[in-house]
Amino acid sequence: MRWNIQRVRGEDEALVLRGNLGKVATFLRMKILIASGVRRVREAGAAGVVFYHAEGLQKLGHRVETWFFDDVLPNTKWPPKFQDLEFASTISRRIRKEPGRFDVVNLHAPWGCVYGISRSMFPSSELPPYVFTMQGSEERYALAMKLEAKKGRATNFSRKNRAWHRLYHQTMYDFSISKADFGAVANREGWILSELKYGHVPGRVWYVPNGTEASFFRERSFGEGPAQKLLYVGTWLDRKGVFYLAEAFGMLAARMPELTLTIAGCLMPEEMVKKDFPEQAQARLTVISKVSRGDMPGLYAAHDVLVFPSLVEGMPLTMLEAMATAMPVVTTNTCGMADVLEDGVNGLLVPPAGSAELARVVEGICKAAEFRRGIGIAGQVTARRYTWDLISRRMEHVLTMAVEEKRASARW
Repeated sequence: MRWNIQRVRGEDEALVLRGNLGKVATFLRMKILIASGVRRVREAGAAGVVFYHAEGLQKLGHRVETWFFDDVLPNTKWPPKFQDLEFASTISRRIRKEPGRFDVVNLHAPWGCVYGISRSMFPSSELPPYVFTMQGSEERYALAMKLEAKKGRATNFSRKNRAWHRLYHQTMYDFSISKADFGAVANREGWILSELKYGHVPGRVWYVPNGTEASFFRERSFGEGPAQKLLYVGTWLDRKGVFYLAEAFGMLAARMPELTLTIAGCLMPEEMVKKDFPEQAQARLTVISKVSRGDMPGLYAAHDVLVFPSLVEGMPLTMLEAMATAMPVVTTNTCGMADVLEDGVNGLLVPPAGSAELARVVEGICKAAEFRRGIGIAGQVTARRYTWDLISRRMEHVLTMAVEEKRASARW
């Protein structure tokens, strides 16, 4: 069907598409706020998601503002451990001060908690509807770190810290989710939990995964011999499974003398990262603390296999980007990874927190050239269903429902 685009003016500007079969579809031009209490650093995963959603929605004709922590609170006043709550309180005051500035606000959890509570306590028909965005379930994170703490690894998640997390952080998440009109969650586990735990009726919370840029899609040359260059991309945190990566690579280094590992975007000094690895494996490590977005496609292209043993994730951009470059991915069977990957078809899944199994699977794919090629190509096909252009339309759908519901209630 061919469409003619017309711009009409009334109470709200809209784009009207008129098809040659007489069908008419109207798309609201929305004024949208996206706010997240992270730093405005595009290379960071959470901030990157905000940028991509904002750019995608702008391409669709909407006006979008983004608020990050350093935009809203260049000088904090509250103690460091309460700064998440300070950010949430500040953005709530700003929104309420100018209620007509936005048609809808998309506040990333847990920072929508204060706005959600304030609307319940002091309702106003002028306030914009609230859509929360969340990467994954905080309950999954708490469980994974509790298990690691029992092994003496997650030192920042001791019994005392777990109690603080439950009373403070989890409570912020609880109100962010329960007080929202609609929600968008980047993995299915968090999406389902948000409905069941908080009593949202079906159709209020939507599965909106993360995506990847068109620049990552490229042809890959697959060698006939064993793969020799492994890659890990991500911050160097215990929840990312870095201790298991270090142990697994130590095992592999003893069996595969040509194998190397690059650790990129870890945001840690080289010596701090290398000390987590067995001494005999450290010479085969390359540590790149920071990588610009523009250099990422080339980084993936220069390596053979992505190893991403994270214990808990929402929907990792790293995995989707690697798949777009036809790079085979070995990751864990949990959270958002299992939403995208089918083991042995378009990637390889291993149990979380298992060094020996991780080493065995990585060794197997490194030594199987044809299998590696098939996994890489299938992964790239899958990644084409996760481009940001497609994902932006999913987010637009959720935001539009929130706006249309408010306008319908105002008419009645």
